[in-house]
Amino acid sequence: MALGQSLQQKLLQKLSPQQIQLMKLLQVPTANLEERIKEELEENPALELGEGEEGADANEEMVDEFETSPDEDFEKDGSEEDYEDVDISEYVVDDDGEIADYKMKDDNYPEMDDKQTIPIKLEQSFFDLVLDQLGMLDLDERRFKIAEQIVGSLDDDGYLRRELSSIADDLAFRQNIIADDKEIEDIIKQIQQFDPAGVGARDLQECLLLQLKRKSSEGIGVQLAIQVMSKYYDEFIKKHYDKIQRGLNLSDDDLKEVIHQIIKLNPKPGGNVGEINKAESYIVPDFYIINNNGILELTLNSRNAPDLKISEGYKDMMKEYDKGSKKDKRQKEAVLFIKQKIDSAKWFIEMIQQRQQTLISTMGAIMRHQEEFFLTGDVTNMRPMILKDIAEKTGLDISTVSRVANSKFVQTEFGTYRLKYFFSESLSTDSGEEVSTREVKEILNNLIDAEDKQKPLSDEFLTDMLNEKGYNIARRTVAKYREQLNIPVARLRKEL
Repeated sequence: MALGQSLQQKLLQKLSPQQIQLMKLLQVPTANLEERIKEELEENPALELGEGEEGADANEEMVDEFETSPDEDFEKDGSEEDYEDVDISEYVVDDDGEIADYKMKDDNYPEMDDKQTIPIKLEQSFFDLVLDQLGMLDLDERRFKIAEQIVGSLDDDGYLRRELSSIADDLAFRQNIIADDKEIEDIIKQIQQFDPAGVGARDLQECLLLQLKRKSSEGIGVQLAIQVMSKYYDEFIKKHYDKIQRGLNLSDDDLKEVIHQIIKLNPKPGGNVGEINKAESYIVPDFYIINNNGILELTLNSRNAPDLKISEGYKDMMKEYDKGSKKDKRQKEAVLFIKQKIDSAKWFIEMIQQRQQTLISTMGAIMRHQEEFFLTGDVTNMRPMILKDIAEKTGLDISTVSRVANSKFVQTEFGTYRLKYFFSESLSTDSGEEVSTREVKEILNNLIDAEDKQKPLSDEFLTDMLNEKGYNIARRTVAKYREQLNIPVARLRKEL
């Protein structure tokens, strides 16, 4: 096949570096913004922390990340020729450091002390606890290594879910220790005597039995519970209490005592040891909404976004170059580097500003759309809302709204919510009114909470009750909503 040339015309959408930077910044929650700014400060010496400069106009016109200026040229590659004819007067103007400076202070919420440190809790991990107890066993070096291998095979909940043959293979290939299943099983039995009770169990049934056997001297109720877990485990988890009563000839009081003993047990013995430091798991809200005498006030949490400015030292270097002969090649290379860093710093500051404006605009639209909910805190007052609704109100792209909603939180008088919580599909009532599926789920949850636990409501009966309230909903939809609320079927909700 002969080679040939052709001329083609294509229309492509090309994102500028600034647009890409803004998209990434929008996805960063307030809790991580400080770290992102520190990274930029380390990479760009022309960017510095400010000290209380006056902020930029908060009412500045917001620009969508996908809009481009017709005069914007993104083909420059930063070469020396690109900067050869650039007027550097904008870099040497003595304006008391007001180039692209901004302020992100919030008068309503005082800034935290930068020198304040969060104490780190000293704690022992679950595996450290088990290994410490391992040293109390009378084991030779070979059996101790086998025990270490078993402990290392435990998962975070304290279960041993690996097969004995797999543990034996690991010992043979990695430790050069040949051990049979019986020897491994004997060591597992010793480890199962460790604290917390239930550690080293292969499944939930064995875990609960290990805990009950530790309490076997506490009374007849524990003895009956051991029998139930040993002989009628499947019937218990399926709540077939009548079969258990007939099989063990138990009275209603005996059965209640058995259930009371079992529900006190811990299904995850390793889960309560060495918990993650709660100081690290706190949610830092990105927005605050306050009800001021019936008027909602929205503020942006900006404590993790300090003032930024262009380095005075870099501006001084530009002034020195402007006064010089400008013929030294090294000076031209230096000024090229300085211009690139200053431009990068200005872009970053502008992106932080635009991020603020986008967040405020998006949250403001959500607040106005769900005003009844923010005033009352009643989920049944929540209106249907999708990303498109907010995009139309703000003039932003749907993907921009999605980036804002994905990882942001808002603090209200009724709790802290993820922004995605306020988005829901609509459902038609008998009167033709559009209501939020969130409202239907809340009513469904209330119906189940109020039911007689000895005779829980079936999905079909729940459907009839919702239809009587005017919600046109099918039984399979009720089942789907119930599963989304992590509510089991009627049989598993039954209580004595």
